Amino acid sequence: MEGKCIILCAPSGAGKTSITKYLLQQDLGLEFSISACNRDARANETDGVDYHFLTTESFKSRIDNNEFVEWEEVYTDSYYGTLKTEINRIWDNGKNVIFDVDVEGGLSLTKHFGEKALAIFIKPPSIEALEERLRSRGTEDEEKIQKRLAKAEKELEYSKWFDYIIVNDNLENAQQEAFSLIKSFLKN
Repeated sequence: MEGKCIILCAPSGAGKTSITKYLLQQDLGLEFSISACNRDARANETDGVDYHFLTTESFKSRIDNNEFVEWEEVYTDSYYGTLKTEINRIWDNGKNVIFDVDVEGGLSLTKHFGEKALAIFIKPPSIEALEERLRSRGTEDEEKIQKRLAKAEKELEYSKWFDYIIVNDNLENAQQEAFSLIKSFLKN
């Protein structure tokens, strides 16, 4: 059985993970697509729950074997992607897939799934608000924060290619807006 796909994209720190977690708690029949990456797990992350943590060699081997729906080198030697087996696992369970991916990945997924996908871009209220959120996490050094902000500036330009844009200036409102859009899409 093939289901539908919900694609949530945003620059790092815009709130897509918080919105995704909220949506998964609602009665929408969604299951999270766990992305694969080749970075080390952070202290609070678990392999197979937050990400499929792969070695760089394993990631590249899977690329060569065409095992990804989409993948990209987000930064030099920093790979992220969606395994085909992950999508099939969710659809086989009778659920619809929800993706929490970066903008490039989201556009690739939208192209791949076509009419079966709803693509939502979560926009921060401003770059300043985004910087404040990234700093308050306390998980990255200054260089990484600056890299993420530079990437965010570019990613915001892609928002026009998504089905909907939600400005996350109030998390509760953004969650409700996403819920309404997705519920309507899944009914059709």
